[in-house]
Amino acid sequence: MCGITGWLDTEGKRPPDQPLVKAMADAIRHRGPDGEGFYFEPGLALAHRRLAIIDLETGEQPMFTEAGRVAIVFNGEIYNYRELRRDLEAAAHPFCTHSDTEVILRAWVAWGEACVDRLQGMFAFALWDQRTQSLFLARDRLGEKPLHYAFLPDRGLIFGSELKALTVHPGMARELDPCAIQDFFSLGYIADPKTIYRAARKLEAGHTLTLTRGASPRLRRYWNPQPVESADQSPARAADSLRERLDAAVKSQLVADVPVGAFLSGGVDSSAVTALAAGHVPGALNAFTIGFEDRQFDERPYADAVAKRYGVRHLVETMTGSEMESVDALADIFDEPFGDSSALPTYHLARLASRTVKVALSGDGGDELFAGYRRYLFHGREESLRAFLPLSLRRPLFGMLAGIYPQLDWAPRFLRARQTFRELSCDAAEGYFHNVMVVDEATRARLFSASLRQAIGGYRSSDVIREHMAGAPHADAVSIAQYVDLKTWLVGDILTKVDRTAMACGLEVRVPMLDPQFVAWTLGLPRQLKLAGGEGKIVLKRALEPLLPRDILYRRKQGFSVPLAAWFRGPFGAAFARTISGGGTALGDYFDLGYAEQLLASHRQGWADHSRTLWLLWMFQGFLQR
Repeated sequence: MCGITGWLDTEGKRPPDQPLVKAMADAIRHRGPDGEGFYFEPGLALAHRRLAIIDLETGEQPMFTEAGRVAIVFNGEIYNYRELRRDLEAAAHPFCTHSDTEVILRAWVAWGEACVDRLQGMFAFALWDQRTQSLFLARDRLGEKPLHYAFLPDRGLIFGSELKALTVHPGMARELDPCAIQDFFSLGYIADPKTIYRAARKLEAGHTLTLTRGASPRLRRYWNPQPVESADQSPARAADSLRERLDAAVKSQLVADVPVGAFLSGGVDSSAVTALAAGHVPGALNAFTIGFEDRQFDERPYADAVAKRYGVRHLVETMTGSEMESVDALADIFDEPFGDSSALPTYHLARLASRTVKVALSGDGGDELFAGYRRYLFHGREESLRAFLPLSLRRPLFGMLAGIYPQLDWAPRFLRARQTFRELSCDAAEGYFHNVMVVDEATRARLFSASLRQAIGGYRSSDVIREHMAGAPHADAVSIAQYVDLKTWLVGDILTKVDRTAMACGLEVRVPMLDPQFVAWTLGLPRQLKLAGGEGKIVLKRALEPLLPRDILYRRKQGFSVPLAAWFRGPFGAAFARTISGGGTALGDYFDLGYAEQLLASHRQGWADHSRTLWLLWMFQGFLQR
């Protein structure tokens, strides 16, 4: 696990600015505190920061073929590197190290761009081939590892694991993208391939970018989630196969030359990964949990039950809502506005784990793969209702009902008919967008300044959902929604949150449920094994019944969240009030601060819950102050 960055002269062979490239690498030092490496030649610079996990002695980067014709900098882990190495050795490809990095290098020589099709793991890498004068950038299938790039006005290209490596370069314009701001306040994150800057882009998951001198850049999608019908169709057979396949994925991701632990929230997914990992680790597995004083959000009793059942060494930390220093740190961690408040406990979790281990397994991905979110149920039901009436009738009818029904944001979901009416007045893409939306249109319209609204123009963040729905290789509504989440929410929010917070602490996090082979198998399962009768994760829970108690498997989903509403009526609210009332804040360039103060006052007095909107504003302010 590492950080990578570099520069390419896309037209010629100007000498690289070596001090500048080293400064770019220094900006991501936290991703690789164990060492650094550089390669310079006319028109090219590669830089690497290393967190040593596999082959501690000979895995230094950049790494080269013997003749120096091919060079690579790599961030990630290839879990099937031993199998690939055997195949390559059988084809007479020589090896000088025991690292997975060299496997990618030799795979490129053997198979060219098709090498990415054979890699099982999480990765982002840059590979330079002198023979073709080509730079090849690649990102893993699900987007576990990040990769950003920007074309410079002087016909250069820069790339890096994090935006902070790019923003060191004086040639990259810092103009903000108004459409990205719209995405942030709509979705809570900035959806790939956008970044907060107009000039920079994220390489999307499952994509490669080839830059050959004298030719146009070539962006290629090499993988897309595809449903392949599984042979394990019966509930019992599917459950048994799932348990075996997940166990194999967990076992494969325990490979490391350093200590490995597990995140244990007390939910289904993290408990499953911890239980399976404990069976493969000699001695006691280290597991890490964040708890809260507010019992409504505290899952420590469930995490502790799992830890005791499997003889796990359990390390726990409790959050109180007074962690202002950590809130301030989030802006530097994410480089661009990031609105998921669970990043705060995730950062504390990563910091706790990093004191004991260098690698931790996470249970992320289960909700997206097995329809664990309640929104899938609502979307499926709403799509069934939409099928009875054409949009031309639904839009005026349900639009009128949404206009006259009270908001009731505080009420249980079944009483919030206004939201349901609004979603039924839309097509499928806009309806699902309303399901995942963080700040509604009316609030955004009042909150955004006139200049920001003008700059956004006619752009709608629902187009992000619409684009992916149009490309979904599925027929039923729930599977389409899952596909959209794999392409947006999972990579833009969940995996970004885990990668940035963990790497800020020098910790590598692996996600066994996103093992490509396991993902491919789950995509082939019929919907009724995932969601039926209002219950999600059906087959997953059945598979885990021999491993976990029923009060963990079948209790109401809680999620890894914080008591944000309460904290904004306490220390968070006071801190945010000082932010928007103090002089010199740049928020006023983008937002109506008077309206922001109204939202805060209404929230602190208990009239409404505006905590998510307030958190987004706070995170945006933190970004502006960096």
